[in-house]
Amino acid sequence: MTPAAGPDAFDALIAGFDRPRPAAAFEGLALERRSIAEQVANRILALVKSGNLKTGDKLPTEQQMAVALGISRPALREALKALTVLGVLESRQGGRYTVTDLSPGRLIAPLQFLMFVQDYDVAVHFEARETVDLDLVRLAAERGSDDELAQIVRLAAEGHAFLNDAVGFRVLDFAFHQTINTAARNPLLATMAAGLYDIALDIRRIATETPGVIAKSLDDHDRIAEALHRRDATAAVEAYRDHLRHTRETTERALAARRPGSPPAG
Repeated sequence: MTPAAGPDAFDALIAGFDRPRPAAAFEGLALERRSIAEQVANRILALVKSGNLKTGDKLPTEQQMAVALGISRPALREALKALTVLGVLESRQGGRYTVTDLSPGRLIAPLQFLMFVQDYDVAVHFEARETVDLDLVRLAAERGSDDELAQIVRLAAEGHAFLNDAVGFRVLDFAFHQTINTAARNPLLATMAAGLYDIALDIRRIATETPGVIAKSLDDHDRIAEALHRRDATAAVEAYRDHLRHTRETTERALAARRPGSPPAG
């Protein structure tokens, strides 16, 4: 049976919450409700981080929490839904919310959702990829097994068979990057990298159909694989940085070509 959150955890939630004062006018109700929801969400997050709420703990019912906190149920639901989107809570049958397993895969999903619902920003995306991916390739050079590094070299070499096969190349490209991430021996960074890789794949599909793009990526893969095979972390990072720059440039061109009114590529 799933444990219910202990009284200490619920008391801590109440103690750390500032009860709202009545709104002075209807114009402020939406803003006030959002502020209340943020307070509740932040308080629950703090309880999870401190260990007062743990994986599998079941929160009190919405009615119990709304009464105890002195807030409306719509404001409370906003907080609970936000934490569900973040992967911290999940709603079980019967309407009770439970703290999730907080696995990296679950917690990275909101990143993909955020980039999907907002305007795609190439600069923001590739800044994040550079931050995460360059650490992973450095760690792969330092920590990867001989077999893993040999596999990266094989994938780079086999990629040339897909020079004129965009679908085949995309499958191999996924395996190439995933093998580097695994070799780094950091599951959290690897999960973050996988989430970032999956963003804007529809635009990357357009880019790989462009003449010359696959050939350049294959050359980049060769440089990365060669540096990893030598366990030269500095060279691997620089080769990967160049690869990300090329990927960003082709992504920007593909994005521009997809915009309404763009002239056909020539």
